[in-house]
Amino acid sequence: MDVRSNRREQGGSSAITANRLLDGRTVWLGAHGWSEQIAEARVIANTDIEAAIEDARARAAADSVMAIYGVQLLPDTATPEPLTMRERIRAFGPSVHPAFAISPQEGQRHE
Repeated sequence: MDVRSNRREQGGSSAITANRLLDGRTVWLGAHGWSEQIAEARVIANTDIEAAIEDARARAAADSVMAIYGVQLLPDTATPEPLTMRERIRAFGPSVHPAFAISPQEGQRHE
């Protein structure tokens, strides 16, 4: 059983997330493979999530991902949105004002 299962409600839904081995980026399992965009994540009923996680873990090496687990989603949203703050940060980016964010490409502050 996934260690985060205690955060999933019976009637809810979840998405599967992981980290890409090449660069450590957060990725989400979609209908056509892994994506950096949670909007492309496959929404899975919580009753089916354990089997989906096991399938994803069985392909982890071939897909070049690690640390695969399910993330509870908010109900009734147009696109997948994580329930917990931790997963919202993983999905949507750091919790700093854009004026203070540092671009990894430039190594400078955005103006």
